[in-house]
Amino acid sequence: MKPLMIAVLIAMLSVSSCTESVETLPTEQKKHLEVVLRSQEGDYWKTVKLGAEVAAKEFDVALDFRAPGDEADVKGQIALMEQSISSGPDAIVLAANDYKELSAVVDEANKAHIPVITIDSEVESKNVQSFIGANNYEAGQLAGKQLIKLIGRSGQIAIVSFQQGERNTELREKGLLDELAKYPDVQVIDKVYSLTDRELAAQLTHTVIDKHPQLDGIVAMSEISSGGVASAVQSRNLQEKVKIITFDSTSEELELLQEGVIQATIIQNPFSIGYLGVKSAVEAVRGKSVPKRVETGIKAIDINNMFWSDNQKLLFPFIK
Repeated sequence: MKPLMIAVLIAMLSVSSCTESVETLPTEQKKHLEVVLRSQEGDYWKTVKLGAEVAAKEFDVALDFRAPGDEADVKGQIALMEQSISSGPDAIVLAANDYKELSAVVDEANKAHIPVITIDSEVESKNVQSFIGANNYEAGQLAGKQLIKLIGRSGQIAIVSFQQGERNTELREKGLLDELAKYPDVQVIDKVYSLTDRELAAQLTHTVIDKHPQLDGIVAMSEISSGGVASAVQSRNLQEKVKIITFDSTSEELELLQEGVIQATIIQNPFSIGYLGVKSAVEAVRGKSVPKRVETGIKAIDINNMFWSDNQKLLFPFIK
């Protein structure tokens, strides 16, 4: 072999040997958070997810999202929580589908030394580190105040709600009824539950209108029931007579608000709920003290204030 080739081979071997012996410094693995939502469908939950993702990027943590196919599927969500616990995350952010039924699995997470932060809806467990969300009782009161502005101090109203016994629903209903109780001539003539079925909400609304032709107003207690109620009232051309108060701020609701089919909607701050849920989980993982309760605020949106700049940020968080 020629001397030049031998020299090249020796040089290559030397470089290879040096490369193999280089030690890389260990890097800290990202903290892993599980986020278990009531649903991943609908504008509200997409906005919660966006807020969580923004916080995850800011605090450099990894997120995995889980949610049942139906927001009313409590057993399905419990199974997802058990999967999350089994994955051994550093913390879990939970939007519970049931106040009582999710308590056992939250306690199970605590036994595994996994802190749980609840968002949007509470859980009956002392092992929840923090709750972040709207005050649903006050949201119900605000809906009542908006309705009284529209129908006056007397009239007949109906409630199209989500699910009997569901915590957020109960609090909204109590707030609404307590507010309306201040006006003896306002009658709540019917209350129905549409679960997560928009078409059922529409059918129930038609039935209520048939039974009570003097109906003055309807309060729809959830995003899905809001769409069903509005479509039923609009199909009968009753939007001038039957005033509608809804919850949340889907693109459809905002369009119907501009058209005068819906008169007001009570909105939360889903972006902040998702963001603060992850932020609090990170702080809990780092051993910091987190507040037991953080209320993220509510607001009534109508045609007069929907274009205010502050409200536009709440209504359209995806637009920078």
